[in-house]
Amino acid sequence: MPNPRSPGRRQFLQAGLTAVARLSLPNLYRLQAQTERPNTQERTSVILVWLRGGMSHLDTYDPKPDAPSEYRGPFTPIDTRAPGMRLSELLPRHAAIADKFNLLRSMAHLGGGHPAGSLQLLAGDPDPQDKLRPVYPDFMTVAHYLRSDVHRTMPNYVGVNPIVNYDNFTIAGPGYLGASYAPFAVSGDPSAPNFRVPNVGLDDPRQAVQLRERVNLQRTFDTFRREMDRSGVMQAMDRFESQALNLLTSPGAATAFDLNREPGHVRDRYGRNQWGQQCLMARRLVEAGVEIVTTTFDGPPCGRVQNWDDHAVNQHVFEALQFRLPTFDQAVTALVEDIYARGLDRRVLVIVTGEFGRTPRISYEPSSGGGVASAAAGTVQPGRDHWPRANSMLWAGGGMSTGQVIGSTDRRGEDVVSRRVGPHDFLATIYQHLGIDFERVTIPDFSGRPNAIVHQGRPITELLASS
Repeated sequence: MPNPRSPGRRQFLQAGLTAVARLSLPNLYRLQAQTERPNTQERTSVILVWLRGGMSHLDTYDPKPDAPSEYRGPFTPIDTRAPGMRLSELLPRHAAIADKFNLLRSMAHLGGGHPAGSLQLLAGDPDPQDKLRPVYPDFMTVAHYLRSDVHRTMPNYVGVNPIVNYDNFTIAGPGYLGASYAPFAVSGDPSAPNFRVPNVGLDDPRQAVQLRERVNLQRTFDTFRREMDRSGVMQAMDRFESQALNLLTSPGAATAFDLNREPGHVRDRYGRNQWGQQCLMARRLVEAGVEIVTTTFDGPPCGRVQNWDDHAVNQHVFEALQFRLPTFDQAVTALVEDIYARGLDRRVLVIVTGEFGRTPRISYEPSSGGGVASAAAGTVQPGRDHWPRANSMLWAGGGMSTGQVIGSTDRRGEDVVSRRVGPHDFLATIYQHLGIDFERVTIPDFSGRPNAIVHQGRPITELLASS
């Protein structure tokens, strides 16, 4: 059998597809040929805004003004456009459009660490212990695996500042499906003046013509090997390289990733900052046909430790929230408003969540270092710790009836008291939106054994499309 890694093949890649090789999309798509499936239904999409570290539910989406002082934060709840829904005063833009989203206040699971909490929620991993890397594929990978189409010019799973790590732990990923199903990753700050997504689109159209001519020439040389290749490897390589080449040379792909195509006032409305422009790119990508988009809110807009992990040793939890929530408020609401204004609300589902909530009881510890939203080292300051027993999420779009509050926690925000849901209910709801039959679909593990993608989970009916 001809070897696709032979010197001649390497010379071909070096001569004609250097950029494509750097992009590594042939490898990314290689194994997907086995999973091509016809799908005639309308393509739906999911945008997941991930709050790495876990946002305090009490100070944002589930305020508890009647809680004892050792639980209650300093922020006053405010009314919203949705009757009965109250939010933190730090989210005035959310309040103004509360009729366009739902709040789920009753998510609970057993993952108390960042890795375990992330893997429980995103992949349905039942293990309450942290692990260095995922075993089970996350829902983004599963959807990517089941809905792959090597003839697309756009990847169907893109991570704009993707969900990858927490410290040295990998908190999301393909697990036993393998690295070829990882997202097409967009790194860097999209608000930076010199930001550009590498290896998507060529600046000079003549380069695209030359590159395709080289590919066609090489395929002519490969005719004999292709005819001798009874395993189909060469034909598969041709398809994978074609898709990578399509992304590199597609004007449509280049346009989708180019935020400079947006009017200035639209970019301003999202916020000329990392999170705002990540959300704007996510909207552009689902409009262009990408089905799964994740975007992580972390980095400098978070404060000193650059995430939402607001232990007292890390930062002053209330100063950190005052620092970051205006940026968060603007970016999320601009995305939600745009989904509705542009007629995407039935096919695009937007979810905003972290891996868990924060402890209702406020803790006090000496700061480990000064910086944005943190006092000098040794200064005692307030914080909130990990709390998987209650978490709040925002859901918008997806054709659902909005303006609802689903589930509730007790007076102190410690435990769910109504409509408790878990990670597999979360997953079932997303799969239902995507048109994936989670009750019957299985995927093979390392040994080839079929595995269910949801275990005893049911869709959260309030978050499904209304008729």
